[in-house]
Amino acid sequence: MKENEKVKIKLLSDRLDLIRHRMENMLQKNETEKYEELEKEKAELETDIARLKVLHSTKLSKEAQKLAGMPFKRLITKKEQADIGKLKKAVRGLIIVHPMTALGREMELDGMTGFSKTDF
Repeated sequence: MKENEKVKIKLLSDRLDLIRHRMENMLQKNETEKYEELEKEKAELETDIARLKVLHSTKLSKEAQKLAGMPFKRLITKKEQADIGKLKKAVRGLIIVHPMTALGREMELDGMTGFSKTDF
């Protein structure tokens, strides 16, 4: 996901939070007309955020889509990272992605993650 799309999602989410807080206050004050306007704007923001998130998932590279489609994925523990060769030999077809590589940043990984067609 490009940075500008992340920024757009963040700004829209912040506006949505602000509207939710305003709506809570308006319920207490019984301001129904303004509440209805904010309800419409809230619905628009939610659809925009959902659209941007779908756009992000379709823009992933082919390799990222292939990895995301694999049935088994999990974080690699520190102990496994210490002897990564042993893990790779034990699990055939294991692909490990580090979060600081281009692919890892694109997939927004939190830690070293392994992808495989078989459970590991």
